[in-house]
This record gives sequence, C-alpha cells and structure tokens, in this order.
Amino acid sequence: MAKTVVLVVAAGRGRRFGGDLPKQYHDLAGRMVLRHTLAAFATNPEIGAVRAVIHPDDRQLYDMAAAGLNLLEPVHGGETRQDSVRLGLDSLKDLAPAKVLIHDGARPFIDHGTIGRVIRALDRHPGALPAVPVADTLKKGKDGFVADTVDRSNLFRAQTPQGFRYADIVAAHHAVIGLELTDDAAVAEKAGLAVELVAGAEDNVKLTTAADLERARHLFEGAGEVRSASGYDVHRFDPAKKTVWLCGIEIPHESGLEGHSDADVALHALTDAVLGAISAGDIGHHFPPTDARWKGAASDQFLAHAGSLVAAKGGRIVNVDVTVICERPKVGPHRAAMAARVADILGISQDRVSVKATTTEGLGFTGRQEGIAAQAMASVWLPR
Repeated sequence: MAKTVVLVVAAGRGRRFGGDLPKQYHDLAGRMVLRHTLAAFATNPEIGAVRAVIHPDDRQLYDMAAAGLNLLEPVHGGETRQDSVRLGLDSLKDLAPAKVLIHDGARPFIDHGTIGRVIRALDRHPGALPAVPVADTLKKGKDGFVADTVDRSNLFRAQTPQGFRYADIVAAHHAVIGLELTDDAAVAEKAGLAVELVAGAEDNVKLTTAADLERARHLFEGAGEVRSASGYDVHRFDPAKKTVWLCGIEIPHESGLEGHSDADVALHALTDAVLGAISAGDIGHHFPPTDARWKGAASDQFLAHAGSLVAAKGGRIVNVDVTVICERPKVGPHRAAMAARVADILGISQDRVSVKATTTEGLGFTGRQEGIAAQAMASVWLPR
C-alpha cells in the first residue's frame, strides 16, 4: 500500500487561457507545464505514487509530458474539476492510500517544502491546505467606486496540493455530488472535516492566463542554481565471489563484494549524491534491498535512474567526483575505464567525471581488507 498518493488534476480546457492547446501542455523552459508539475512529485521521496487525471482527447500530449517518469496509468476526468477529482479518487481504491494530495496540473512551481508540510499536517488533522496570507489591502466596490475596506487579518489565498486522509475525502466528494464547490477544501468543509492551514509559497502560482505563462517563463529561464550533495557507501568482501564491480567496471579480485545488487559501492555512493542534489531521497527509497527485483541487479541502472530524475526536473549534471577507499584491488589501472563508464551512464562528457582512489594506511576495516568504501560528490544545475 502506498502511504501517500498524489492526484494531479489536468483534465481542464483552460478557457480563460485562450487558444486550442490546454495550458498544461504549453511549453515552459523547454518542457510542458505538466511535465514540471509531474516531475516535482515523481522525484519526491515522501510520495508513494502519482496519478494524473486527464481529458480523453489529451492522451498523446500527456504521454509526451510524462515520458520517462515513474507514474501510475492516468485516468479520464469528468465534466467539472470536482467530477475529475472524484473519478481520480475512486481510481485509487485498490491502492487504499492513507493520505492523498490533490494538485493542479498548471501549478508547476510546487516545492518539496510545501509538499512535506501538507503531508505532516495530515498526521494531526484530516485535511491540510497550503495558503499564503493576503498582503494587499482589499476593497469592496459598488457602481465603480470604493464602498468599503475589508479586514484582511484572517484572509488567505488557497493553493494546492490540498491533502486529506483518503477515506475521508472520498466519502466527502460522494456526499456533495451535484453541488459546485471551488476546491477540495470546500468539499471537506461541507463534510465537517477539520482542514489545517499550512504555509504555502508565493511562487506556487497557478497558470490561468497567457500572461501568467509569460511570467512563469521569466522565472524558469533565469540563471538557475547549482546544488551539490555527497554520497557514501560501504560493502564487505565476499570470498565466494572473484570479481569486484567498481563504477560499472568488473575487476578480477580474490574476493567480490557482498550486497543485494552487484554491490558496486562506487555507483551506490554516486547515486546517493545525485539524488541528494535534487532532494529525491536515497538509493534505498528508489531501489529497496527488500525488493527481489534488485537481487543481483547491475548498479548502472540505479545511477541512470538518478540521472533521469535530474533531467525530469529540467536540470543537468555539472560534474561528479568519486573516491574509492580500499587497499585492494588497485584502482589506478582501471580509472580511465571507470570514468568513461560513469560518463556513459549519466550521458555527460568524461571531463565532467573524476574517479580517485586512496587507502587508509592499513587502518580500519578497509585497512584490514574487510571491505571497500566509497564517497562521492555531485553538482547539479537546476532551472530557477
């Protein structure tokens, strides 16, 4: 059972946006708007599964937006957003998640911090709504003139993802069929569910008009930022094996390394570094050692997956650095091949890959030749 599932609602036609192409499929910094939204959830380690609710006419566009992402099969929406959410919720019945987040497909700036605050609030209350306090002075108008000033002290701008305990929100949606409510929090309110306000983010805007998209392009096409993270891994020797895998290269040795996969300690450390740079959890989250699918698996697919998540965010890998720590086998003769293999896995030039080796001068478990350790660094450029 997936503990937290996300529904991304993307079945709308966007009539206020104008044109024949729905707004969620417009280009935003080289990728569809919906691609940015889906990738934000698909790469989040707190999310168990992601499903989009789409219009029946948009399947080809959706497939382009979702290519390469680990997502559930999409489902078709209904006449209204409320209908689409209910149909999406019903489609999750077999998964029976504990929590569900409902997000607008045209909100591409959602961040991990907001997602995490919504999820944690559901441990306290049946609903959670990210919101931003109203900062502008509000006026009531009448006949083209100011009639009154509105007290803004308890007013908020609602955002998504709005989070709920799954069973509660399913029942609430079925209870209001026929009513027209503006968001899922309003559905929860009708059912008497307590909805906690959590801090939203000013950038988490919904693209409603063509002008919104143009402003979003300016945000995405800025200088961006470089993020760095480290990774570390250890594997003990297994005398029953006679080769060691390091950076995707098989090296003959008197002992191999023990592990659920091929135990490539260097690629494991580097995978964690790349995942860390995009705040996507660790290798164990994506490839749990309890899963029989990864028994004896080649670790190059772990690193390739991490690289694909970077690409899904519109980012690129700037450089990576791996240090192998062991007394034996000697890494020097294989260093060039190892760097070339890492570059090939990540789809980057070899001059962006550094592979080094060192010993601990006979100290510790590596000095006693009980195993091999590796540490890695990765720097990733991400838009905006």
